[in-house]
Amino acid sequence: MNGVGKTTTIGKLAKRYIDGGKTVLMVAADTFRAAASEQLTIWAERAGAEIMKQQPGADPSSVVYDGMMKAVNKKIDVVMIDTAGRQHTKINLMNELSKLKRTIKKIVPDAPHETLLVVDATTGQNAIAQAEIFNKATSLSGLVLTKLDGTAKGGIIIGIKHQLNIPVKLIGVGETNEDLRDFDIQEFVNAIFE
Repeated sequence: MNGVGKTTTIGKLAKRYIDGGKTVLMVAADTFRAAASEQLTIWAERAGAEIMKQQPGADPSSVVYDGMMKAVNKKIDVVMIDTAGRQHTKINLMNELSKLKRTIKKIVPDAPHETLLVVDATTGQNAIAQAEIFNKATSLSGLVLTKLDGTAKGGIIIGIKHQLNIPVKLIGVGETNEDLRDFDIQEFVNAIFE
C-alpha cells in the first residue's frame, strides 16, 4: 500500500547488502506515483547501489525487464524491485504484480528469490486481507513490519502468521539505515506486553 515504507525499506535493505559486500541494483517499477523514482534514486545514492528507471508512466514490466537484463549482464548480486503501492481490491493492479513476476522469471527462471509485503504496524484487520491477496498474486516469502517506532505494537502480524503462515522477516523502527532490524519473536512478544 502507499505510504507504508516500501521504498524506504528497499533503501535500507540495499545498504545492508552493500555493507555485506554485495552489488545491488534497485529497479524503480513504481512508475505511477509522483516522485517515486526520484525517492528511490536518493536511496540508491545513499546506499551506493545502481538504479534502473524509466520515464514516469512507463510500463512497470518494461522497467523490470530492463533491470533484470542489466543485472544479468553486469553480474549484479542483488536486484531489488520497488513496485507501486496498490489496493488489494483493485484486480488489475494485482494482475500487474503477477505480470512482474512472470517478467522476472523470463530472465532468471528461479527468481524472485524473495517477495516481501511491507505492512504498516498501525494497520488493523485489513492487513490480513492484504496479505492473503498479495500472497495469491506473488507467493509472499515474508513480511516487513514498519513504523514500530511509534505507539503501534503491530499485533496484526500474529493473525497473519496464524492464518497464512507468512513469516515476519524484518521490522522498521525509524528512518535511518540502522533502524531496519531482523525480526526477533521474543523481543516482539515482550514489546506487546509492555
